[in-house]
Amino acid sequence: MKREDLTEKLLDIKRENGWSWKHICDKVGGYSEVLIVGAILGQMKLTKPQAANAGELFGLSKAEIAMLNEVPMRGTGTPMPPTDPLIYRFYEMVMVNGPAWKALIEEEFGDGIMSAIDFDMAMERVANPKGDRVKITMSGKFLPYKYYGASGNVPEYGFKEG
Repeated sequence: MKREDLTEKLLDIKRENGWSWKHICDKVGGYSEVLIVGAILGQMKLTKPQAANAGELFGLSKAEIAMLNEVPMRGTGTPMPPTDPLIYRFYEMVMVNGPAWKALIEEEFGDGIMSAIDFDMAMERVANPKGDRVKITMSGKFLPYKYYGASGNVPEYGFKEG
């Protein structure tokens, strides 16, 4: 079985049972909803105990449970640029705001990147009389670039001229 076939099987079971993502996340437990849903959709991996919980919930075979614990091929299945309107808006936010985010992060932290590996994300609904809002909070570790062969008074990592 391919990972995308397992994803379709899990989505079919979710539909057939009328389960919400919240129900699934509560049963799998241990991580944020974004990560657990990402794992069900084939983009993240679950720990062995979480994969076992998912296996019990969905009635999976040992091989399918093991697959939920394997490192997936991330980023597959979404064309670039994305064609789904909601996903495209995230792409658009990065295209429009990315240069400003980059400039502000570099000014504050120096030369480096925000990790998407050592990373947290949370989503919440914020009530608003003009229409509810989606609030997404992202927090990634700052990873400074290494300056190879640095010597003297030049720092090896994250050089920032002051």
